[in-house]
Amino acid sequence: MNPTHHAPAAAVASPTSSDGWPAAPAWPSNGFASLGRDFFTEVPTQALPEPRLVAFSRDAATEIGWSPESFDDPALIAHLAGHSLTPAPIATVYSGHQFGVWAGQLGDGRAHLLGEVGAAHQRYEIQLKGAGLTPYSRMGDGRAVLRSSIREFLCAEAMHHLGIATTRSLAVVASPLPVRRETVETAAVVTRLAPSFVRFGHFEHFSSTGRADLSRRLLDHVIDRFYPHCRDAADPVLAFIEAVAQATAVTIARWQAVGFCHGVMNTDNMSILGLTIDYGPFGFLDGFDANHICNHTDQAGRYAFQRQPQVAFWNLYRLGHALLPLLPQGEASIEAARAALDRYKPAYATEMEAQLRAKLGLAERVDDEADGALFDDLFELMHANRADYTLTFRLLSGIRRDSGAAGAADAAGATGAADAVEPGAQAVRDLFADRAGFDRWCDRYRARLALEKRDDASRALAMNRVNPKYVLRNHLAELAIRQAQAGDDGEVRRLLHILERPFDEQPEFAAYAGLPPDWASGLEVSCSS
Repeated sequence: MNPTHHAPAAAVASPTSSDGWPAAPAWPSNGFASLGRDFFTEVPTQALPEPRLVAFSRDAATEIGWSPESFDDPALIAHLAGHSLTPAPIATVYSGHQFGVWAGQLGDGRAHLLGEVGAAHQRYEIQLKGAGLTPYSRMGDGRAVLRSSIREFLCAEAMHHLGIATTRSLAVVASPLPVRRETVETAAVVTRLAPSFVRFGHFEHFSSTGRADLSRRLLDHVIDRFYPHCRDAADPVLAFIEAVAQATAVTIARWQAVGFCHGVMNTDNMSILGLTIDYGPFGFLDGFDANHICNHTDQAGRYAFQRQPQVAFWNLYRLGHALLPLLPQGEASIEAARAALDRYKPAYATEMEAQLRAKLGLAERVDDEADGALFDDLFELMHANRADYTLTFRLLSGIRRDSGAAGAADAAGATGAADAVEPGAQAVRDLFADRAGFDRWCDRYRARLALEKRDDASRALAMNRVNPKYVLRNHLAELAIRQAQAGDDGEVRRLLHILERPFDEQPEFAAYAGLPPDWASGLEVSCSS
């Protein structure tokens, strides 16, 4: 059996391993393993018993050259549950700051890196999350539960299709093996893909142990493979810092633009490539609260929604500090590193402005200050009214520059101009308890739209290509999880199908785009996964 072939996997013969499963393919060694034993430990997986495929991503499989038919083969599912993996996978070592406090040595406590897959022009590291203990598990059991594995599997793919840099999800495999968290749950393994799983914390680890030689080796590896343009810079270290700052800024701005909360932005959860990584207690905003905390264990609100941009900047400073030993000693190098890190601010501002202009359909540059006030006032109004984040932006495309106010007012029996609302604006207006406040903002918005060259239909089409109709709301994930825990994986697969086309109308699935039910407000997510 060789899943890299496009022929059906069942047609490929495989030797049998000692545990009765066909032997796994020989995963190609990866560049990270070539760094040497200071960077990882070889450690066998602890395979899940009675593995069951919950779902797999056809899109991710195609990206790495695997055929969808491969997932019909029980042997492949067994390998993705940790059976018969040779040579032994590796777990990498890193350190980091957790909730702003130095946590010391961490590492892949339940992640096993198998090797690399994909075409020559784009290689992906393939990793199993939840396949057993490693030397870095600390007090953990090396397992992941089905609940969190489904959430990560769905959200990583959802983020990819939203156009946000992320790790990918290949598959999630379940098992009846019991795992204790707050209650007894069942185990699962999610198979993740990324060009690299290197984190800020990898550099922090070698800096904290005084091994500048190993930091240099890691930096050379990352630059050569992912940031080759930095090699030709006057100082490759500074160029690397700036490149990571800019990549991070773009990703964080796109989080904010879709209302995504990560929940645990520790430095060991920050990708050196600017990927969204380690989906734990994440959430998409329902009713907009700028101070929303999606992780109920984050009692101080360090990672609240509106704090995410600043936290990312703080984390970048930790990365910069870890790389200082690779720069010439002296104040000049410190100032140069600060200047490189400060590239984050304009990069974030530029990307955030571009996102907001696209979301509101403002293609023309007329008055930047006035447009900024229009953005800010909308967010203030949404916050005050707890207006649904996703629906507000999606429904704004229905507002016309010419409101047709008289007919709408007459139909509604209204007498004041502020109550005259065309049908296209009524749906978004209904999201706001302060109707008069929304009407005043909407009048300003219509006046601004009058300065656009595109007609209403063209603008609406463009807005609906950047404002998703479907996101992974907590209650949707919860319903899919409950059914999967009962042995029915159909809702997980259906939800994946919907989230792969987040900007399309998909009228047959319109119920998935509605307001969350009342019971959804009681859902909580935490670091317990």
